[in-house]
Amino acid sequence: MTDAKLPAHEVAELKRLDVAHHLPGQSDYRLQAELGGSRIITRAEGCTIHDADGNAILDGMAGLWCVNAGYGREELARAAYEQMLQLPYYNTFFKTASAPAVRLAAAISARLGHNLSHVFFNTSGSEANDTVLRLVRHYWAVRGQPKRRIFISRHNAYHGSTVAGASLGGMKAMHEQGDLPIPGVEHVMQPYAFGMAFGEDPAAFGARAAASIEERIQKVGPENVAAFIGEPIQGAGGVVVPPPGYWTQVEAICRKYGILLVSDEVICGFGRLGRWFGFQHFGVRPDIVSMAKGLSSGYLPISATAVSADIVATLREAGGEFVHGYTYSGHPTCAAVALKNLEILSRERLVERTAEDTGPYLARALDRLRGHPLVGEARSVGLIGGVEIVARPGTNERFAGKEGTAGPIVRDICIRNGLMVRAIRDTLVFCPPLIISHAEIDRLVDTMRAALDEAAPALRALPAAA
Repeated sequence: MTDAKLPAHEVAELKRLDVAHHLPGQSDYRLQAELGGSRIITRAEGCTIHDADGNAILDGMAGLWCVNAGYGREELARAAYEQMLQLPYYNTFFKTASAPAVRLAAAISARLGHNLSHVFFNTSGSEANDTVLRLVRHYWAVRGQPKRRIFISRHNAYHGSTVAGASLGGMKAMHEQGDLPIPGVEHVMQPYAFGMAFGEDPAAFGARAAASIEERIQKVGPENVAAFIGEPIQGAGGVVVPPPGYWTQVEAICRKYGILLVSDEVICGFGRLGRWFGFQHFGVRPDIVSMAKGLSSGYLPISATAVSADIVATLREAGGEFVHGYTYSGHPTCAAVALKNLEILSRERLVERTAEDTGPYLARALDRLRGHPLVGEARSVGLIGGVEIVARPGTNERFAGKEGTAGPIVRDICIRNGLMVRAIRDTLVFCPPLIISHAEIDRLVDTMRAALDEAAPALRALPAAA
């Protein structure tokens, strides 16, 4: 394996080219220029990434919520190589399909269970949710109910960066760019107990959050509502774990009004919560499931939209073309890698290990942060978690009277000290690869605690709340 560290002149040239020609995703381009370019990542193995300056960093984010099987899997590289030699690419438009895509659809369906029998392939989670929107509206049209076009989602939800995905999501900053959301998307309260119901009985808050969905259905008219879409746990929203009973109440509301239930599993899918899919953890049965990220452990871009047998039966009975698809839908090389990835997750029992071993170990390790004067809450499910940074112990008060001040300060210290985590406002979030060891979990938690200690003087010096 080549050395991760590059000569100083080569690093400088890469950073110059980065500023001169490269636009990173979801970035402040002025800040990119002011910093003199991005951190150049050159190599990775296991749970560790290496940059061009020679720094080794424990990847507490599994790339971008996706490298479930860990880095350096030769089997996945070999699967791509062998498939490329045989059939590197073909499409699914001409009444054709590749063997890897067909086999992968069957493998996904088997892990989903109940009647989620069919799979439509895409390239990204955003495309998977675009497919959800178009498929659901098409379904209701062929059912003779074309007025059912409205999707209900949650504030602060994330469902992608395309026009449809960002509209389905509830991110205010995304809606402010590009005149979003598009018509036909309604947003209701998120089940964020720490931020919105501090001190309230969790079951009561869960019922109140679920009731907001029913209230919106009644407001816009049940005959106009197509579906409710939600992440089992809101990842990019700050690892928002819903209160007990919330999801079963949401499902009951959907069934009461005959609307479709869509589970966005782009982050929660493929073992993250200790089950193959997040909806299985919460004990509900969606009609449609979108997925990506852990499907290939991020090794190649692939996503999928799983659909119930009932919906497919309706479309087949109606006949006619579903005029939707992508050049890379069912890409054979991506599908071959995803198939091998599912094999690895199954063979190494990484889903079960998350539920039985590493997930509980992470929860116990987080106990070391509870009681820290800057920590309002430390929560996790399986191998995804969040730490709330607060100004006063025993409260949910933020520094400087607003969110988003403290999180980036602590995050940057973590990264400087060899741990990659993400700050979503004032919540440190993390979701390491499913192969993470106990020692690496200890390092993750202890590095966060040390970063909080180091950040304390700067945080205490912030202006008082207005």
